[in-house]
Amino acid sequence: MTPRLITLILLLAAPGIAWSQVYRCDAGGDIRFSDQPCGEDSEEVRIRDNQIGGSFGQNLPAAPEQAETDEDPETDEDRGEEGTCRFINSTDLRRYLVREQVVKGMTKEHVRKAFGRPPETYPTPQETWVYQTKYYGNLYELTYVYFRDGCVEDVVYRKP
Repeated sequence: MTPRLITLILLLAAPGIAWSQVYRCDAGGDIRFSDQPCGEDSEEVRIRDNQIGGSFGQNLPAAPEQAETDEDPETDEDRGEEGTCRFINSTDLRRYLVREQVVKGMTKEHVRKAFGRPPETYPTPQETWVYQTKYYGNLYELTYVYFRDGCVEDVVYRKP
């Protein structure tokens, strides 16, 4: 390595080293911060690393645990509303709700926020909510939202 290269590397590393420590000093009632200790009462302040980056999965919720086979059906329904639906990050969820879109993995509450209360519901053979889209007073489209375990399994748009 040449001396110029070594000097360049040290210069690039110096800002990280110089800003690595911060001290808090109380001087006559005034609180000051410094990169060097400023007296006997100075205390070191820890600053968390705020660099952008990290792993993609660090903000995802914990994986759901395996369901036991001897659970009663009421517990399965309640759990479907709370945690077994597909994770949709908050930004995408807000975008869907503003656009009045329903996608797979949404909960019933999300569908109500996007489309409103369903005018027609059918509990069997599979829970289905039917919405009507009208233009100029005429029926234009029917939207069928199919649920399984409290989560949207499929959305089908049909012309009447």
